[in-house]
Amino acid sequence: MGRAADARAHESEALRRLPADLAADLIGTRIFQAWVPPAYGGDGREVAEVLAAIEATAYWDGSLGWCAMIGATTSMVSGWLSEAWAQEIYGDPRSCTGGFALPAGRARPVAGGLEVSGTWPWGSGTDHCTWIGGGVLLVDDEGQPTARADGLRAPFVFFRRDQVELLDTWDVMGLRATASTDYRVDGAFVSEGCWAQPGVDSPVADGALYRFPFLSALALGISAVSLGLARRAFDELVDLAGAKRPAQSSRTLAERPVVQADVARAEAAFRSARAFVDAEVQAAWAAALEGPVADGHRRDLRLAATNATLQARAAVDLMYDAAGGSSVHRTNPLERVFRDVHVATQHGMVAPRTLEVFGRVALGLPTDASTY
Repeated sequence: MGRAADARAHESEALRRLPADLAADLIGTRIFQAWVPPAYGGDGREVAEVLAAIEATAYWDGSLGWCAMIGATTSMVSGWLSEAWAQEIYGDPRSCTGGFALPAGRARPVAGGLEVSGTWPWGSGTDHCTWIGGGVLLVDDEGQPTARADGLRAPFVFFRRDQVELLDTWDVMGLRATASTDYRVDGAFVSEGCWAQPGVDSPVADGALYRFPFLSALALGISAVSLGLARRAFDELVDLAGAKRPAQSSRTLAERPVVQADVARAEAAFRSARAFVDAEVQAAWAAALEGPVADGHRRDLRLAATNATLQARAAVDLMYDAAGGSSVHRTNPLERVFRDVHVATQHGMVAPRTLEVFGRVALGLPTDASTY
C-alpha cells in the first residue's frame, strides 16, 4: 500500500489525516497487532522486524509510516494490561490504539476506577483509533499529586473513542496526514484496571518483547520513520541527478564533485545510523531473551534512536540542498520528505536535548535512569 499512499500524499495532506480507505488498509496489514501478545490475538513480533516494517512504510509516505509506528508501539502496552482489558481493547483484529504517554492529564480515584480530565498533544492517528490513551497523574481532591494504596501513581489510561474530543489543532508543516491533533476528556470515567504502567509494573504477558523497554521502542519507532525518509531522499536525488543540468551548466548534477561528495555523506549518515540502531536492538533483544534489560542497554537504545533521527535529518538536508530549486516543488517528493523529517526531530523522545542525558551517563554523572 506504500505506493498508493505516495500517489495520494497531496490528498492526505489536504485532509490532515489518512483517507479512510488508506487507514483501513493500514489496519489490515496487522501492524497494529504486531506487539500484542498472541494470547490476545496479536502477533508478538520481534522488535527488529517491526522497526524494519515501519521504515519501509515511511519510505513511501512519512505520515503513513508515523501512523504505523504509533499504532504499533502503543500496542505494546497490551503486555501490561490485565487479561480482561487486553482482550477488550485488543481482541478485535481491527483494533487500533494511540495516545500521548506522558502524564498530561489528572486522575482522581473514585469508586470503581478513576475520573480523568486533561488535554494531551500529539494524538497521532486518533481519528482512526478504536481506543485512545493518555498518561495521567493521580491527584487528591485538592489537586495535589497522590498515590493509591496499591501504589498507582501515573498510569497510561485508555478511553473509549466516544469519550474523547479531538480538537483539530494539527495545522503544521510536515507529517500533515498523521492527524496528530490535541485531544481532551472532561470527567471521563475509566474503569478499574483499564490502564497500564510500563516501566513501573512488571508485565502481565511473558516473553522478551515485554522485557524490552517500552520508551525505547517508541523512540526507535520514530528513528525508523526518519531512516525511511532519509532513504527516500537519497533515492530521489540519485534519480534526479542523472538528468538535471543546473542553469548555465553543461554538467548534470551527478557529474558535479560537490554533489558526489554530498551523496556519499548522506549515504554514510543513514547507513551508519541504522547500523548503530541494529546493533543495539540486537544486544537488548538478546538480553531480554534472558531476563530484565539493564539500564545500560536502555541508555544505548535511546542514544541510537536519537542519533539515527538526527543523522536522517542531516542526510535529507544534504539531498534537499543538492537538488537545488527542484526540491521546493510539491511535485518533487523531496519537498515532502524535507518537511516530514524536520517535524519528526521535534518529538520529545528523540529531540537533540535528549543527548544531554546520555552524555551525563557517559561522563559518570548521577542520572535518573527513569529519564531514559
